[in-house]
Amino acid sequence: MSPRKLFALLCLCFALSFAENSNAQTKLLRFPDVHGDKVVFTYAGDLWLASTSGGLATRLTAHPGIEVFAKFSPDGKWIAFTGQYDGDEQVYVIPVTGGVPKQLTFYPARGPLTPRWGYDNQVYGWTPDGKSIVFRSLREHFDLGDNRLYTVSVDGGLPQALPMPKSGAGDFSPDGSQVVYSPLFRDFRTWKRYSGGWAQQLYIFDLKSHAAEKITDDPRAHRDPMWVGGKIFYSSDKDDTLNLYSFDVKTKKTDQLTHSTRWDVRWPSTDHKGQIVYESGGELNIYDIASGQSKSISITVPTDALAMRPSQVSAAHNIESFGLSPKGERALFVARGDVFTAPIEKAPRAISRTHRTLMKDQRNGRRMVPKFCSSPMPTARKSFIPSARTGPASRRNSPTVFTPGCMSRSGRPTASALPSATRRTISMS
Repeated sequence: MSPRKLFALLCLCFALSFAENSNAQTKLLRFPDVHGDKVVFTYAGDLWLASTSGGLATRLTAHPGIEVFAKFSPDGKWIAFTGQYDGDEQVYVIPVTGGVPKQLTFYPARGPLTPRWGYDNQVYGWTPDGKSIVFRSLREHFDLGDNRLYTVSVDGGLPQALPMPKSGAGDFSPDGSQVVYSPLFRDFRTWKRYSGGWAQQLYIFDLKSHAAEKITDDPRAHRDPMWVGGKIFYSSDKDDTLNLYSFDVKTKKTDQLTHSTRWDVRWPSTDHKGQIVYESGGELNIYDIASGQSKSISITVPTDALAMRPSQVSAAHNIESFGLSPKGERALFVARGDVFTAPIEKAPRAISRTHRTLMKDQRNGRRMVPKFCSSPMPTARKSFIPSARTGPASRRNSPTVFTPGCMSRSGRPTASALPSATRRTISMS
């Protein structure tokens, strides 16, 4: 093959690869809802609209604050959501085609909360008649673990509390006379296969008689209840992974609908007709109730992804820990997942190149504490940094213990009389 033909072939392969990557499935699509042939979801803190057959998504919101938990109205003309437009989280509504958000709640929200507590004024859906929006609020309780469900009219006015004194997620029956709900809210906890006192159980609550019937009896968590026709759908990790289940209100029979063993079924939501959309592995899937089958939706979000571009960021306000040399001539700092050395007179420089690993350790609750250490060789100056090596895959939920390693001023690991940098896993079984 001539060099010219080879060059043309390489250019063609590059162009095809670029086209394929530019239209690749976008990941991290969260908090979805479905109505007819449309899905709405949150990506990068904004709301996006796409077709149930996949393809290119359309942006609905662009505010610097987050917009989450979007829910279609029963007629598909409106979208209610929780937004951060004026400093805290409130309930808003916009036309499905986009437009100026209309604020419906005004009571000051609690927060900003740590991730495990989620968000205040979280939207869960609509009443069956489409006149009001259902949301969870912390306004009546002091403890962050106590919540209550409310409805607020799409036309405005004061929210009305549902009669259950404490409640997490909930959904109305088709005739609006009953509610399926959980008294507990822990949807943002990272606990896996938890079966303690905070495991959510589901109840059917009669709004007229105030009678409650428990419909789940497994010690594991049951969350995201959805009432469609004569069945209640929900997610549970009773088989070690969050999957979809259904409960027949008449026969009291429970069936498992999905059987994922790798990814959890997260944030399922329904159109109350025949579809349930959920997040799995960062992508969206739709479960068809009639056929009992799930299909993946390949959605591309046309964003400029500014947060993904390389950039220089000041670490001055992100210093987490520090250490001084024995003579006070230098200092060590940990910031943004890297270790920096700073002399008295000159500018600091990074001596670690383990940003991703250290950031992962920070998210896992480990604090980076750098220290200078003496060397068995008089000419070398060294400092402690946590080891960035990774060992074999450990069991899920097993804590990891790091032993210190030494690094020279040049940033290269050096030999010393100290234990080598290793990683060992402690089994909790």
